[in-house]
Amino acid sequence: MKVKPSDREAFSRMAPGVLTAGGFLGTDTRPPEEIIAEDEAAFARLGLDFDQVARELAQLAEEGSKGLGEPIKVRNLLVQAGDARGMLPCPWNDGLFHKTAVSLRPADLPPGACVEGEDMLVYSELSIHLLKVHHFCQGLGSPFRLAPELIAELLEK
Repeated sequence: MKVKPSDREAFSRMAPGVLTAGGFLGTDTRPPEEIIAEDEAAFARLGLDFDQVARELAQLAEEGSKGLGEPIKVRNLLVQAGDARGMLPCPWNDGLFHKTAVSLRPADLPPGACVEGEDMLVYSELSIHLLKVHHFCQGLGSPFRLAPELIAELLEK
């Protein structure tokens, strides 16, 4: 896969300390273009559509915001949404996004039983944009990684 100059520049902005303290790659050592290709293959294998998942995550964030920072039940999920002051730029320089944090977990699991990244999905307004526009789910170990298998499980796809 040939990497476009715009992608190369975006990938350089994903490192820790450039746009965010932790960056976008977590503990993943794969090149970002490989992360994207493997997540696109996982989406296809799981029958997931990037646009549809992005719409659902945005809708869940909107519903979760009605809880004013407290978890609320939406369908079979507990959704908790909060925001912080400020904006985050996309590494591809195609937008600024409110700092938000939304967590989804199965409603039938007690809070202490959830393990972030295994049972709980955490995402932001920027995460939704990265998913929809760039098919970038972030690297393994990233706190805002949108793991395709977990998405399929939580959204019951």
